[in-house]
Amino acid sequence: MLTLPRWGLALTIALALVAALAVPKLMQLNENESSKADEKPKPTLRVKVHRVAPVELAERLATIGTVRANESVEIVSEISGKIAAIHFDEGAAVAKGQLLLKIDDSELMAEKQRAVHRVELAKRAEARQQQLLDDGVISSETYDVALGELNVLRAELQLIDAQKLKTEIRAPFGGVVGLRWVSPGSYLSSQTRIASLHDLDPVKLDFSVPERYSALMKIGEEITFTVEGSNRSFPGTIYAIEPNVDAASRSLRMRARCPNTDGLLLPGTFANVELAIRSVTDALTVPAIAVIPELGGKKVYVYRDGRAEPCTVTTGIRNNTEVQIASGLEAGDLVITSGILQLQPGLEVELDESTTRGTEAK
Repeated sequence: MLTLPRWGLALTIALALVAALAVPKLMQLNENESSKADEKPKPTLRVKVHRVAPVELAERLATIGTVRANESVEIVSEISGKIAAIHFDEGAAVAKGQLLLKIDDSELMAEKQRAVHRVELAKRAEARQQQLLDDGVISSETYDVALGELNVLRAELQLIDAQKLKTEIRAPFGGVVGLRWVSPGSYLSSQTRIASLHDLDPVKLDFSVPERYSALMKIGEEITFTVEGSNRSFPGTIYAIEPNVDAASRSLRMRARCPNTDGLLLPGTFANVELAIRSVTDALTVPAIAVIPELGGKKVYVYRDGRAEPCTVTTGIRNNTEVQIASGLEAGDLVITSGILQLQPGLEVELDESTTRGTEAK
């Protein structure tokens, strides 16, 4: 068995004591260096801000609707007969009362001539009976028979004239005629579709709003809407509101009138409708992105003395981009609108140059 000399054993013990004293100091030195490395200043968050100021804000509601003609009718005949002539062109504008189609009335003309002759004979017979009554030759009852026959024949003549008027189909109102579904010489019945007629200036717009907004809807309110195939926004004015809420959809139907002088709006077109339901003239507003929902309320971050400070707020009306702040902010406050997810109370922030021009921090 090998044994160390006494001086070797003493040296080993001394080295162990030195190591035991040196290691903790080295570890502490490393920890100090690590903590110094961790204490390096973090970069300041650069943010954009919005200065709160009173402005006019309107809350707008988006819904859908359908364009309808101001007046629309399917043109049909009240009587049966053969078409004698067609007096309109497909897609053409016509005036109120303009002749559109003529049905053959030759039989009615013959019946009228016969009725006219019978009326003339009855008139002469009535005149003779009147003379005899005046001379006291006949009784008044006999004269009444002749007078009654004359009146019946006159009524028959008026009936023929009324039937003859129905052989002329005229436009009930001015508008544009649609496609024609008959040809000259065709036989018409009361079920035969001839064409359609539409009054397209102005047009009507039917749409609905949820029942919770029903109390805010008023006659005369302005709306705007767009249609497929056009980038243009069209104006309109509400002129009629249904007096009851639809029980199935829980919505209120209403109708607006819209000018259509250029004829771009066609009946049946789908429309995206937008209308202002209420407005505030001096609302304090912030961009919608700056409002942070939280349990029990909402908050925004305000720039104060180089730091981000949270402020609990209550909101009012809103539109697509802005929200009214009913309480929690004052005019002149600088609300942070960027880096929202990185913000925390007391965080040092720096104003973005693009928003500091013309904006002084409080």
